[in-house]
Amino acid sequence: MSTIRTVKMSQVRRNLNQPREYFNEEALKELAASIENYGLITAIEVRPANKGYEIVSGERRWRAHQLLKKATIKVSVISEKDDLRAFKRSVSENVNREDMTPFEEANAYQRILDEEDGATEKSVAADFGKTVAYVRLRLQLLNLRLEFQKIVSEGQIGTQAAVQIAQLSLANQGALLGKFTRGEFESDNQIVHFAFAMKQQQDQQVLMITEDLTEEQQKERAASRRKTTSALDKIEQVRALLDEIAATDQLKLAEALEGKVGQRLEQLDRVAESLTKARFQLKQAKAHAEAREILVNPEAEAEDHAGAAESVEPVDPVTA
Repeated sequence: MSTIRTVKMSQVRRNLNQPREYFNEEALKELAASIENYGLITAIEVRPANKGYEIVSGERRWRAHQLLKKATIKVSVISEKDDLRAFKRSVSENVNREDMTPFEEANAYQRILDEEDGATEKSVAADFGKTVAYVRLRLQLLNLRLEFQKIVSEGQIGTQAAVQIAQLSLANQGALLGKFTRGEFESDNQIVHFAFAMKQQQDQQVLMITEDLTEEQQKERAASRRKTTSALDKIEQVRALLDEIAATDQLKLAEALEGKVGQRLEQLDRVAESLTKARFQLKQAKAHAEAREILVNPEAEAEDHAGAAESVEPVDPVTA
């Protein structure tokens, strides 16, 4: 049961343990303007505390009242005494309204897992109408360096890219951070694929420390290198043939093909499809090559990585 009443603003204080830490000033001004024009439509939720009231949910509305220098505010007083239950009510109000940053959400889920007896990723997901995969991805964000957490909170990169970066060791996150701050990424998608390439390189590098290539593996790698290089060299020959066709008069082409233009067009469509796939592979290879250049040796990064959370399985950028 709750009781609706109007109380003095001085009687209401924010909950220092509430899940939200970031409040967009422009959005608060817009909310204040709405309250000024139409009044407070929904009372904020509070609970009795220290001869006054502590906010359970509705801090944005309370802050908007502060901007307007209001003397009073409408509240809904609940009798919730359990701190964790009150915290979960606050999370519930914000999480599905996109009011929380990804990190506020992640920290909220982690607090519940730490403090609630028997809490699991599955139970947290059920509490807030999310999937287990969603909760797990949010929790992975807590593995990010503080510099990247700030960048993500400011909206400079999206959550999907952040999750992919979180798969990297702290030292390799630092290497990628340098590339980001130099403006070397054109889009979030490029960051996702580059971080994925770095993760694969990172895993391979760890493997190579404990197991050097055998002589047979070295021969196989050399043979693969020669085969790939030879295949790519022949592409120039194919391109020259295509350029020749492209320069041929259209009427002469029709006469030369004698009714088989459709078949040859289908042939070129297949070539174009293969070219698209090959180009994608080479773009990925380029990401791998660039990732290898900045990858931090895991032996050299031990101190930087000390105390980091256990790594999780990488998210495939193609399917994520």
